[in-house]
Amino acid sequence: MAKVTFVQPDGSSRTVVNFEGMTLMQLAVGNLIDGIDALCGGMMQCATCHCYIAPEWLDRTGAARPDERDMLDAIEGAEIRPNSRLSCQVQLGEELDGLIVHVPADQPGV
Repeated sequence: MAKVTFVQPDGSSRTVVNFEGMTLMQLAVGNLIDGIDALCGGMMQCATCHCYIAPEWLDRTGAARPDERDMLDAIEGAEIRPNSRLSCQVQLGEELDGLIVHVPADQPGV
């Protein structure tokens, strides 16, 4: 199990524990993390699980694949950054123990 800290736009944070094999989105939804809505249930069709990976973790989470980057680029009105990811596409494991994720102020379509 690994701990993941979700940081809200107001700076408040909450640390939760994941189980091997979960995605970041599943962890967020299962722990009722505000701002990770995941309306499509992790099918990479809505981008309502958009998040920002803390820069120091990007090497370990990996970069967004081209299809994920296309979805991110299609989000209207969202602030997309180099560290933007769809949380449904981040697979969690022990190597991500201590991961820090920032929740955007607004999600598309919500």
